[in-house]
This record gives sequence, C-alpha cells and structure tokens, in this order.
Amino acid sequence: MAGPPAASGTLRRLFDAAGYRVDDRPSGLRAFRPRDRRAILVVRANPSPTDVEAEFPPDAIHRTLIYAEDPGEAAKALGAEHGIEILGPSALGSALGELLLPPPDAPILEDDDSAEPLEPPAQAIPEGERTVRPRLGRRDAEALAGLDGVRFTLRLIPFYVAPYRVRVPTPHGRPGPPSDHLVAVNALNGQVEIWEAGERELVGEVDEPHQRLDPTLTDAEARSVAEATIRRRHTVSVDHTEQHGGAIVIERRKVPPAVDDLRLGQSVLVHVPYWYAEGPDGRLVLDAVTGTRTVPDAPGIDGIPP
Repeated sequence: MAGPPAASGTLRRLFDAAGYRVDDRPSGLRAFRPRDRRAILVVRANPSPTDVEAEFPPDAIHRTLIYAEDPGEAAKALGAEHGIEILGPSALGSALGELLLPPPDAPILEDDDSAEPLEPPAQAIPEGERTVRPRLGRRDAEALAGLDGVRFTLRLIPFYVAPYRVRVPTPHGRPGPPSDHLVAVNALNGQVEIWEAGERELVGEVDEPHQRLDPTLTDAEARSVAEATIRRRHTVSVDHTEQHGGAIVIERRKVPPAVDDLRLGQSVLVHVPYWYAEGPDGRLVLDAVTGTRTVPDAPGIDGIPP
C-alpha cells in the first residue's frame, strides 16, 4: 500500500525545517513542535484514529493524522470526536501550508525565550544551612495541642528540597513565562510539598533539644515523585477549537508542561521540625513552623520509636 506523498523523505525534511521534532513510531512517522504543541502522525496504513491516538505526545494540543489513503467518513467522524484532524493524500497538499507555518500569534523571534529549553535554576539552599528554624517553641506547641499529661518531643524530619523552573502553558497552549519554585519531598514517606522562597528560615542548627531522623528514600526516588507532582500541579485546562468538515469541535484538554518546560535543580537534604505530643491517649503531630496538625499515623511520621 502506498503511503502519503514522499512521507519517508520530503515530509521528514519539511517537518524538521519547520521546527518539528521528527521520530519514528511503530505506526509510522511522528512530528511534534513544542512551540505550539502541534503533533502530526503519518501512518503507513489506515488504522482507526483510536488505535494510534496513544502515539501522539500527551501534551499535544493540535493533532493531525495523515493516512496512506483518503479516509472514509467513519474515520473522519471518529477523528472529530477525539479532536484529531484526519488527512489523506488528496487533502494533504492544501493542508501542508498550515502545518508547516508557525502559528500566526507565535512568530519565531530571536529573543523569544519560549523557543529554547529552560536552564535548571541555581541552588537556593545556602551552604551549611540545612535545618528549618521552628517558629513554635515547646510552650506554643503545648498551647496549640491543649492536652495535659503528654510528652512533647521535637523531631527533625528529612526532606529533599530542590529548586525548579517551569513554564506553564497559556490558555492557548503556548508556553508562558518561566517561574521559579521549590519542591520538598519527605524523605521518609515520599509526600511532596511546594514551597515558595522566603517562607521558611534556614539555620545551621536549632537550640531546642531534638531528634534528627535519617532519610529512607534516595535522592533519585525523591526526584521522580517530585517531577510527577510538579507536572500535575502546573497542568492547565486548554480549550482547543478545530474545524472538521462542516463541524466546529471545541475540546478541553488537560495540558501539563512540556518536557522542555520543566527543569529541576540540584536537591539537598533539609530537616523540617515537627512537635510530637505523645501520651496515654495517642499521639498528636504539629508542624513546628506553621502549627498545622499533621495526620499522626502518616507513613514516616508515626511509627517512630519514642
């Protein structure tokens, strides 16, 4: 079965010149342009759109499927339901100009910083200052707990903290301006928090008697869960409008930051203070910075020998 015109050669060169990243997939040729999240899949046969939909990048917005032969009405209708433009050899020539040109609202400029991958941010944790200073002393914790006859212990819980830089997609799917944040992963239970610079004061040591705990997770394990959480946190809803034949299809998609729109910096181990109120009726855990009550039986929080 003959494929689309010059699919193996000319199309590959044209897509590459137009800023697409071209690679080979099991079903054929895939081209993806991060600037406008446009993806093209050139298949060798005429599979159902749903059979090859998973080969589009998950953060693609505009998706085009080019068949080896002109598609039937059933394939076009199914493609419209899934937000996929379906083209065959007879329609490819007229559509190729739109596929190759940059979007009209996103001209390629030399000083456009959204066109280049982000650089990882610099380390945000000062050398030697690896402990968060508690804002609540023992008396503060006792007052917040409101319990009598309990023992209070200050424990320093290890967190892997790393700066990250992200470009969040705009409502039209284009990368927005970059912003810097801090991600903190509990090195005992893998729970992830997003910190903002200046929220916590770092010191070399704390004066209050305390227990300092060692991590059970590795840095690599912490970075893996951190990146997954960051992508979910910065995923946005994008309304995408396409015309399929005589019908206008409006589809809302969840779009995470693209691969090049997220960079994690170097992570360091930081200890965060928690007050443990332990008595005959159980255990209460307080964040010694915010005063927030933490679930006492959370993995990595409870189960610590007194």
